[in-house]
Amino acid sequence: MSRLRTPAHPAYLRLVRASAWYDLVVTAGFATPWTYALVHDALSSSGSALGLGGLPELDPWQTLFANLMGSVVVVWAALRIVRPLPEYGAFDGIARVLFATWQAYALVHGVSRLLWLFLAVELTFGVLQLAPWVRGRGVGPGDGRRVGAAST
Repeated sequence: MSRLRTPAHPAYLRLVRASAWYDLVVTAGFATPWTYALVHDALSSSGSALGLGGLPELDPWQTLFANLMGSVVVVWAALRIVRPLPEYGAFDGIARVLFATWQAYALVHGVSRLLWLFLAVELTFGVLQLAPWVRGRGVGPGDGRRVGAAST
């Protein structure tokens, strides 16, 4: 049987927490205008050096949306680190599928191919977090009830 038998399995909760740590590390720099300017320059330089393409020039709108995304993801990551619940893994998996969809859309429309690295991680965590829910239909260990269902 798979190591991630059900969403309530300890290995699944470790996965939820690991994906949160990844989010915190990768997006913390997006949360403020000052740190985003540094991240933007680093990503642009890296993309150019690797032949994957740089980022467009920094502008106030881009910075605003990066800061909004960074702030929300940092808070969401902190919640999953402090309290990794099975349901949070399901919601995070759904969010990652959405992020991956929009990243793929951006890649088709010519953004830096550096985005492929982030897309791969989004898809990996998304599939891993959603698979037990799809395969096991969210049933908790032992009692046949859905995880998070109210007891009668």
